[in-house]
Amino acid sequence: MITRIREVRRAKGLTLNDVGKLCEPPTTAQTIGRLETGTRTVSVKWLNRIAAALSVNAADLIDLPGKEHIPVAAYLGAEGAYAPGRQSHFVVPLIEGDMVGLRITSSIGDYRAGDEVWCARIGPEQFGGALNRDVLFPRPGGRFLFGRLIGRDNDKVQILPLTPGARQQVLMDPPWAAVATRLNRAL
Repeated sequence: MITRIREVRRAKGLTLNDVGKLCEPPTTAQTIGRLETGTRTVSVKWLNRIAAALSVNAADLIDLPGKEHIPVAAYLGAEGAYAPGRQSHFVVPLIEGDMVGLRITSSIGDYRAGDEVWCARIGPEQFGGALNRDVLFPRPGGRFLFGRLIGRDNDKVQILPLTPGARQQVLMDPPWAAVATRLNRAL
């Protein structure tokens, strides 16, 4: 199996030691290096541990034949644009779990007209983990509320809409929510 562990780690600006410390349970930089180079076989368990440490999906760490990707021509940092030292590419994101989309029709908050926001659906038991994130909530009558989840108190959630000067909205016992996880924006 060909992995992209090194490529993803470098793209996130992390060292072998950083990734080792982020693993649960922590491991050594030497172990991560062996897994990256193929000196040590990458099991599914290791793949999941490293993916969690890098905050990516395990599938993003595997380079499969026929998997679509976009070559990275340059990096942009404080010193300007520069060529990558090694070949690198973006992998087309996978659709995982129960996802819904939100199409932005006019600019509001950090979003621009034409943006596509990919959202992962979550149940009420997961609302606490979505605090301070942009979240879509269903409302009665086929309506929705999108904004920053700023509080949760038992069966009530407090959402701050993105409209400037808007007041906090309170929803009682929403059946689900969808947390914004990916922004697709045409320039």
